[in-house]
Amino acid sequence: MRFQIRRAINNIFLAYSLDDGRIYTARIKGKVMRKDEEEYSPAAVGDVAVGEPYSQDEALITAVEERRSYFRRWNMKKEMNQTIAANQDITAIVLSPSSPPFRPRFLDRAIASSSGAEILVVMNKADEAGEDVREAMSLYSSIGFHVIFVSSVTGEGIDDLSAFLRGRTTAFVGQSGVGKSTLINTLLGSEQRTGSISEKYNRGRHTTNHALYIEKDGIAVIDTPGVREIEVPLEEESLVSAAFPEFRDAGCGYSGCLHHGEDGCAIPSLVEEGKISGERYVSYLRILDSIESRRPIYQRKRKNAYK
Repeated sequence: MRFQIRRAINNIFLAYSLDDGRIYTARIKGKVMRKDEEEYSPAAVGDVAVGEPYSQDEALITAVEERRSYFRRWNMKKEMNQTIAANQDITAIVLSPSSPPFRPRFLDRAIASSSGAEILVVMNKADEAGEDVREAMSLYSSIGFHVIFVSSVTGEGIDDLSAFLRGRTTAFVGQSGVGKSTLINTLLGSEQRTGSISEKYNRGRHTTNHALYIEKDGIAVIDTPGVREIEVPLEEESLVSAAFPEFRDAGCGYSGCLHHGEDGCAIPSLVEEGKISGERYVSYLRILDSIESRRPIYQRKRKNAYK
């Protein structure tokens, strides 16, 4: 029997059967799924799993099918990759202008943590957005990312966002306090728990503590827990370049250039000419260096450009 994982808490899953339409509480069968020791969680919300029921509402999962897309981060506490959402068509990165403040490098890391899904940048609380934020968003639009300004207060962009998401599955990710769950409530009429901003740190309090699949009126959403930081997963560095499409046609001296100080790399010249954002390039280098610094010393390939 095939299942879609719709909630995951401590390796206990809410699984929707794609065969009989029933909801099961599912667990992993023994150590069958522990093949990849570098992955923190064996299954994520959105995964399609294979298993068998052993009661009317309980099942054992024996395998997870290959993912077509995912949002994955580095779990700093466990020091391994952790997939947060899987098989989404869109990764919607929700931001806010000021509470918490917009951080372009957070956005860059979030984009680099998504694979195989279309990126949607959602600037929530648009009624608070000044010209500086709107100008920053215009850079991402010019690069080729889809950007929508929305406000649950004024209604700006809600219809556009709803139309963009309809008929597809979207993983919503973002910092705590950006209003992600409130936005989902507005879109779907769901009742996700929401919270206020911590004045001391100007960061949001965590209100969604596990990923959850929600579907209504043709819109399917994976709501993920808010975070304060995102670290790009430990993977091959060449995958990071997909998050920086402006580098794609740089015309470097050789194929496979990582744009990290190699001879013949064209990126520094394009930055000097103003054709590529210097801030984005620095953000890219910092991501590469953060990945490299997590590797054992004997596996490292180069010195970091930034400390």
